[in-house]
Amino acid sequence: ALAPRCRWVLPGLEQRLAVPAVLSPATARPYAAAAKTAKKDVKRTRQEKVKEKPRPRRRLLMASPVDDVYLTWLYRRPSYELEEAVGMLKKFQELDFTSPKQFVYINVYLDMALQKKKKVDPFSSSVTLPHRFTDEVNKVLVFTENEQEVAVAREHGAAIVGGVELIKWILEDEIQADFYVAVPAIIPKLIPLRNKLKRKYPTTRRNSLGSDIPKMLQFFRECHAYTVEDENIIKTRIARLDMPTEHIIANLKTIIHDICTFKPSNFDPIVRRLVIRSSTSEGLLLNLDGILPQVEKVEEKEEKNGVDEDQQKPVQDSVST
Repeated sequence: ALAPRCRWVLPGLEQRLAVPAVLSPATARPYAAAAKTAKKDVKRTRQEKVKEKPRPRRRLLMASPVDDVYLTWLYRRPSYELEEAVGMLKKFQELDFTSPKQFVYINVYLDMALQKKKKVDPFSSSVTLPHRFTDEVNKVLVFTENEQEVAVAREHGAAIVGGVELIKWILEDEIQADFYVAVPAIIPKLIPLRNKLKRKYPTTRRNSLGSDIPKMLQFFRECHAYTVEDENIIKTRIARLDMPTEHIIANLKTIIHDICTFKPSNFDPIVRRLVIRSSTSEGLLLNLDGILPQVEKVEEKEEKNGVDEDQQKPVQDSVST
């Protein structure tokens, strides 16, 4: 088209060279659309193949092993009665020559489901155990501006007592306590601490807001606190291994009964699985029969009463006639 030596251009070619050609992506890369559709087809075929493949069936676990040595993953995990499990923990301690004063722990696996997609929110609670297993005393802070109440709080073992002046120190983490209690008169002034204290914020539902300061101090200084971790697990210690078996059982049942109050009784029990262990032993799965509180179904009783009344009515009518 061009003659470099003569430096002349054919007529009409100059205009064509001056206007740049606008090409669409499809015309520039005619095979791009075909490649994309081919990739999609490959993905679809792969997904269809995955769906067509039958899922590998999980092998059914056997009930109990015959030999002393066996593969644990082939058998169901054995469950023990509470008294039997505590006795086994004590035997483990004797055979391992570990400390008899080690703590006993429980792992409680919860069923937080309610109707439809609703569920129980993670919670924390405090309970007084029937048998104390440690001499540790919780650090309790009391909010009050009354001089007489300040004196009463200090007399009954409050670690820190004060009013609004404590808010700044708490927000700056200069003051920390295990529990916070308050009298009703000062609670409107403590609103800035709501987000900071969260579950420890004084409320009547947790019995940390009231006028009876000695009673609140006695409870929170000696109570046992636990909280839900990872949305559905509670890990807490309940006793010492050298305590009598009946004391360990009483402490465990007290905590379990308190946990069961956080889910309505008309749903499935909130405790799904319970494991007990000591500081140096393996975990033992417990049989929940006899541990969970027995809830009487009121609806069934009412229905039975209604049936009895219906059966008695014809008899009364026949007598009257």
